[in-house]
Amino acid sequence: MTARSNRFDCIVVGGGMLGMLTARGLKNAGLDVVILERGDPGRESSWAGGGILSPLIPWRYPDAISELVVWSQRYYPRLVEELLHDTGIDAEWVQSGMLLLNMKIDPDIRQWADKYTSVLETVPPAWVRESDPEIVQPREDSILLPEVAQIRNPLLCTALAQALHKQGIEFLEQTEVTGLDIASGRIQGVQTSKGGYHADRVVIASGAWSSRVMQLAGLDLAVEPVRGQMIMFETRPGLLRHITLHEDYYLIPRQNGLVLIGSTLEYTGFNKETTPEARQLLIERATSLAPVLADYEVIRHWAGLRPGTSDGIPFIGKHPGIDGLYVNAGHFRNGVVMAPASAQLLVDIMLERDSFTAIQPYSL
Repeated sequence: MTARSNRFDCIVVGGGMLGMLTARGLKNAGLDVVILERGDPGRESSWAGGGILSPLIPWRYPDAISELVVWSQRYYPRLVEELLHDTGIDAEWVQSGMLLLNMKIDPDIRQWADKYTSVLETVPPAWVRESDPEIVQPREDSILLPEVAQIRNPLLCTALAQALHKQGIEFLEQTEVTGLDIASGRIQGVQTSKGGYHADRVVIASGAWSSRVMQLAGLDLAVEPVRGQMIMFETRPGLLRHITLHEDYYLIPRQNGLVLIGSTLEYTGFNKETTPEARQLLIERATSLAPVLADYEVIRHWAGLRPGTSDGIPFIGKHPGIDGLYVNAGHFRNGVVMAPASAQLLVDIMLERDSFTAIQPYSL
């Protein structure tokens, strides 16, 4: 799409899930918004993840993450319904539950569940054998989170992009930001591979590339790329029932019979290549969790770059030294599940409104 003008109320740098949801919120508030995306909409970590709407072991994360997770979990069914109405695309929100094998509910876990009104159940090995018979029978009791859902994140990104188009939001693809225009301590706009764009407010929501964008103006942002590789099996629908986790590896069964297994955690810079070693590791992990998968074919193997931070807490808010410059980045392994809340929080900050949680834990 060709932009009508090069001046806007707000520029969002990054067309992933966070950038699109932020732009959507700003547009709903009456702002004229443009999204500048270096590649294609939603094709980086937003597309590459598994779409689990929960951290893998949620009670091990700081409260700042849980606050965003819980808000987003409650909002997701409404978001999917709105996008289905607007675009006809069903992002397939499915409450499949999450099973954590060989894990017991201790007092700290119970305290977390009570604080965030999360439903937890202890299930014995016999329950796993009866409920999900293709999953390897655990040695001990396991934990079931029956309310955890999943999303088809590529479909969600496609629906978001179409919905933004219908809202009249400019979405400029293949438009890489090459510089930030700053004068007298205030953002003026950005320079791109296709020329300059001007706005008094600029949001950096470029995922793993956010630190590179900030560096264009000599600014530091502690976000680094962390590669994650995944594989996909093609099976029959209903073969597996639950998202299943054991020792940081997980299975995600889709409604159509596809089963995803993830994920590696690799500090390899901006290298998104897949490796035969990771493929073999993921196959071994998958078949150890569900031996029946050895009878099915791996039809896809891919890698994505997570925007890693030291504690997993994202940066959401305004730059402390440059007026009009904002960041929504650094969501590490939980970008999909935290995206709606993160976008809402940043929009509230930008419009100087009260929000659903404190902003200080996310400040730059």
